[in-house]
Amino acid sequence: MLLGTWNLENLYRPGGPYGPHDEAAYASKLAALAAVITELDPGLLGVQEVGDPGALDDLVGMLDDDWHVALSSHTDSRGTRVGFLSRTELTVVADTAAFPPRMLPVQADDTGLTVSQAGRGFLAVEVAGERGPLRVAVCHLKSKLLSYPDGRFQPRDEGERARYGAYALYRRAAEAAALRALADRLLEGDGRERDVAVLGDLNDEVQAATTQMLLGPPGSEIGTPGYERPDRGDAVRLWDVAPLIPASERYSRVNSGRRELIDHVLLSHRLVRRVSAAGTGLPDEGPPRLPSVGTDPGERRGVAGSDHAPVWVRVV
Repeated sequence: MLLGTWNLENLYRPGGPYGPHDEAAYASKLAALAAVITELDPGLLGVQEVGDPGALDDLVGMLDDDWHVALSSHTDSRGTRVGFLSRTELTVVADTAAFPPRMLPVQADDTGLTVSQAGRGFLAVEVAGERGPLRVAVCHLKSKLLSYPDGRFQPRDEGERARYGAYALYRRAAEAAALRALADRLLEGDGRERDVAVLGDLNDEVQAATTQMLLGPPGSEIGTPGYERPDRGDAVRLWDVAPLIPASERYSRVNSGRRELIDHVLLSHRLVRRVSAAGTGLPDEGPPRLPSVGTDPGERRGVAGSDHAPVWVRVV
């Protein structure tokens, strides 16, 4: 089974403020996305930036066979949300945006506005597997891309840049804590015997503090001596599969010419030991061919495909 995650980049039908300008551009985008999903052939695919559920229906209609779809009811200000495409029936076990108990609202801008929930929801589903149920959560954490009052993507000065960078980090950290709380619910303290995955666009790299928050007790990451040494933390840990991805392919986005792995697959103790391969882009095609993106997301409005590469694992 191939399990993966992919940011579809502004999946909207044409005519709105964020989607393609015309039907021809929309058709090109759908065709490019459908070609990748068909070649990837996932059993379960977490998706992000579904701005229009109807657009996802259009995409699914271009795929072979029957697919099952689940979408979060929690959207951001542009209407984007996370979801799943599955070859088999799935059951939604959680759809939430709430911060965990005892976490206070965090500051979001210079006016003192605070937020008390994630900007986009976290969706968790359960599917049947050959070795028992598989529980998977998908997310899209707050972006590092900074936006400023009046729709600006450039700050008035470096002080404003620093403040809004802090606000974005506050929000992403709070969202990571909320996602970790959901992971705890799915693991139920029994990651040695439960197949659990947390995947999605974390909007930061492997060693970022917000990514590390999701892993649980440190000390047994893949590639370290502790990985092969069982301990009490194994029951609640999640493992980032990034070290299993070939080094030349270890990126899912190119930001201003820099390759970044900001989309991740995290697995429970039992599930990570079933991984036979991991990668980005399409299997057997080498490093993903991605455009370099800048600070203004509007520049890619209507462009075919996505500015992210899928990230995936194959489990046996």
